[in-house]
Amino acid sequence: MRRFTPAVLAALTLTTALTAVPAAQARDGGSPALGIAACTATACHFDVPPGTYDVRVLLGGEAASSTAIAGETRRSLLPETAVPAGEHLARSFTVNVRTPEGEPTGADGTPGLDLVLGGSATALADIRVTPARHTRQVFLVGDSTVCDQPGDPYSGWGQQLPQYLRKGVSVANYADSGESTVTYLGNPQLWATVQPQIHRGDLVLIQLAHNDKTTDEATYRANLETLVAGVREKGGEPVLVTPIVRRWFNADGTLNNGTALLVNGLGVDHPAVVRSIAAARDVPLIDLTAKTKALVESLGVEGSKALYLYNEKRDNTHTSVHGATVYAGLVRDELVAQHLVPEGLVRVG
Repeated sequence: MRRFTPAVLAALTLTTALTAVPAAQARDGGSPALGIAACTATACHFDVPPGTYDVRVLLGGEAASSTAIAGETRRSLLPETAVPAGEHLARSFTVNVRTPEGEPTGADGTPGLDLVLGGSATALADIRVTPARHTRQVFLVGDSTVCDQPGDPYSGWGQQLPQYLRKGVSVANYADSGESTVTYLGNPQLWATVQPQIHRGDLVLIQLAHNDKTTDEATYRANLETLVAGVREKGGEPVLVTPIVRRWFNADGTLNNGTALLVNGLGVDHPAVVRSIAAARDVPLIDLTAKTKALVESLGVEGSKALYLYNEKRDNTHTSVHGATVYAGLVRDELVAQHLVPEGLVRVG
């Protein structure tokens, strides 16, 4: 935890006083700076156009507090953060504002940037929102196991990934429920919308397999190669991600079966194809199939239920908020281990 000297705390107190002004007031050479006046005790709303924004918060107060921040369509932006009584703690993150604000084929959502304050004892002393500069985007191309799910109890791992990233890296989650490699390429709201936004140095994480149930191997391979080539054409860096496992146990407590490991009805071993493309095309690989398999098997039949929506929906494919958070952590670890995102821009622990 970062603590402040009296001099720094005094400067932050002055910042708090200065930011408690009408949200439309401009500062820093005309750039809009939106502050605490746009917040209630439980939420903040900022009238900003689509774009990428840096958010700096000052947490804490007279009493001990513990605050988490979510935004837009249930995205976790800042993990629950405890601050001792009488202290303040600054944290920053970068957020993508877009329309539709959640799934690309879903409802438009609310214009502007909406943040929800949560945690066991919320205390927001100050907030400042400014247009982001020098931001690296992490685009997500995927299905319902990745997307910004609109309602409880569902959550995709991409919905939980932003909380692991610091200011300077933003997640633009264009995963969409029900999509296969075929439909993702064919729908103008999806790949045709994502590709023009990719800039040099951006990451594009691609996890598509769950809905390729009738896609033959040649088509599946060609579609993934098309996505990889399209990212590179724009100067971005593609990252292939094997799909999360389904929680489908054998009698011996393993997941060594086609349902769990995403082998479709035509015998196409989706993770194996993804791995082979990554090797052949020199594409970074996050083997989420292997990692989630090992985790689910280690937890066992009972312990693994909490990762998925088994208890709520008898669903062994889609993850709970807890499971999505754990799986996003696995992705975070690989982003750091493979030097895809600088360690200093990633939250650990």
